Amino acid sequence: MLELCHVRKRFSGISAMDDVSFAAVPGEVTGALGPNGSGESAPTRMITGLLEPTAGESRFHGKRIHDDMVG
Repeated sequence: MLELCHVRKRFSGISAMDDVSFAAVPGEVTGALGPNGSGESAPTRMITGLLEPTAGESRFHGKRIHDDMVG
């Protein structure tokens, strides 16, 4: 299972995401909808390590993703 737990992202003090949490469960479809520029892709960028969250964490099978990043 892939989880985002209380993730927050700020750019220059401006909140782009605030307290976002969800779980992507195997066999289920998870999607993000919204108008252009509303931050639908930011959680994916945080999960993949392209964007560092200001607060919160992402987990894969209960383990923090950012603890095991290859870089």
